[in-house]
Amino acid sequence: GLLSLGTLSLSLGDTNMRETISIHIGQAGCQVGNACWELFCLEHDIQPDGILRQAVDDDTYLSFFEAHGVGKHVPRALFVDLDPTVIDEVRTGAYRQLFQ
Repeated sequence: GLLSLGTLSLSLGDTNMRETISIHIGQAGCQVGNACWELFCLEHDIQPDGILRQAVDDDTYLSFFEAHGVGKHVPRALFVDLDPTVIDEVRTGAYRQLFQ
């Protein structure tokens, strides 16, 4: 895995499928994690509500996102902090509809 600024990414899977679970711990981890998910969305053309802007042939984004039946993609991420105001930044931010 990778540990950086309170963010931990774990890659699970075999040679056919890769799934990454990101764990963001503490204030810095949650803030960096929130920024990372915004970048992942921009990279993979996913809107702030989790919907793909257009169909793509490349499904590599599924390493980071879980696809739901209604076309929504939810990050495989866990945000942890003892101070609720840090998590509230994610809950009320521009990408609040991305997370469950």
